[in-house]
Amino acid sequence: MFTLFRSKSATSDAPNSPAARSDGRAQASAAQAGTAPGTGIRYSPTLLDELKNDHRQLLAIYMAIKTAFDQRDYATVSAKLNEFRLGLQGHLLTENVRFYIYLDRVHGHDEMNSDLIRGFRKEMDGIGRAALNFLKKYEMIGVDKELAGAFAKDFAEIGTVLGERIEREESTLYPLYIPTA
Repeated sequence: MFTLFRSKSATSDAPNSPAARSDGRAQASAAQAGTAPGTGIRYSPTLLDELKNDHRQLLAIYMAIKTAFDQRDYATVSAKLNEFRLGLQGHLLTENVRFYIYLDRVHGHDEMNSDLIRGFRKEMDGIGRAALNFLKKYEMIGVDKELAGAFAKDFAEIGTVLGERIEREESTLYPLYIPTA
């Protein structure tokens, strides 16, 4: 079940973590030509690499949580869950503002791609809510050890769903992110 996460190469680089993004990304992408129709959102040649890096960092945090939980270090689990929450929220915000809106405007005329994009976005909204609810439920695991009993099962389920989603996003959705003419 965790083989997906072990197969990904990941390093946690705090200054570049999803939660520690700076306005440098927005400034760099604003310098690019070609906005999405009806928006000021421009194509960014680095956006997909940034999103994939977020995925690697989130997977690394996930594995750190698993390691801490296996060692019954619930204070570290709690801290890492908070780090994961911040990273996930930053990633979802970037996807919603810079990625999905751009894709929607660029592929709005193509019914098949437009439906695919809307489906992915709707699914991610649900996954994001479920993940954030999970994180809220277990944020006190460092203080309330009773939470540990149900944690392993819920954590594995969240990991499976997020892992599968990352693979599908990168293979199916990300190739639709193309510059406008």
